[in-house]
Amino acid sequence: MESSFLTAVFLPLALFAVMLGMGLGLRIDDFTRVLVYPKAVVVGLLAQLVMLPILGFALASIFPLTPELAVGVMILAACPGGPTSNLITYLARGNVALSITLTAMSSLITVFTIPLVVNLAMGAFLGEATTLSLPVGATVIQIAVITLIPVAMGMALHHYRPGFAAQVERSVKWLSLGLLGLIIAGLLVQQRANVVGFFAQVGLVTLALNLAAMALGYVIAVAAKLDRPSATAITVEVGIQNGTLAIAIASAPTLLNQPDLAIPAAIYSLLMFATGGAFAGWATRQSSREQTPVG
Repeated sequence: MESSFLTAVFLPLALFAVMLGMGLGLRIDDFTRVLVYPKAVVVGLLAQLVMLPILGFALASIFPLTPELAVGVMILAACPGGPTSNLITYLARGNVALSITLTAMSSLITVFTIPLVVNLAMGAFLGEATTLSLPVGATVIQIAVITLIPVAMGMALHHYRPGFAAQVERSVKWLSLGLLGLIIAGLLVQQRANVVGFFAQVGLVTLALNLAAMALGYVIAVAAKLDRPSATAITVEVGIQNGTLAIAIASAPTLLNQPDLAIPAAIYSLLMFATGGAFAGWATRQSSREQTPVG
């Protein structure tokens, strides 16, 4: 499928809106808070940046996927969390400050790790003969431009015009959600002849990635003896990835320009709201029970 107006125009706008919305809610403290929660931040980043790609590779290898869809799963596993993880952490009564810090830190680090993980995945699943690759240096610059610049703009607005930033933050988040919906719908319409097959092929593996990643985050946080709010934040942060960024890496004309590779991220982006909402409901009930006095 050749690149279209959808991926050339709407996708950059959606990613810009997502990252700008993230920046509107960030402060410098969110990057230095690693000094406040050093253990929790290290545990969360280890789970997200090391264990999650390993989990993604295992699932992509186990499930009967085409090489292209397997690479699509790995693109998703290489991406950081996004604003959705912060929202779900809030609804689940988790440690929102930790969630925001992990999102901020992983967004910085994955600028450098995404090209490495994706290129390794393409070599493993597509073979050495593939002409697809992400040039590390150029890709680092491109991902930095499409993610870090809008985040920096949002943070600047938050710092210099906090009242204005607070007013527009909600609107920007709804705009990014609407644009993501349009992109997902467009990708599925463009591939309408294969939609049922794609759901059959990657629906289960993306759901497995989502649930297994959340379980991984929870188990690692509990093993590290973190408190319940911090364990909740890490569970969500490891389990909910930035689907918009994954779609951009797969299908943007200046990156891989292969929208077929974006199908796992598109379907994942639909599923994560259901699983994230279910987890938030469960975690809220658990928190209420803990706070209810006995007798």
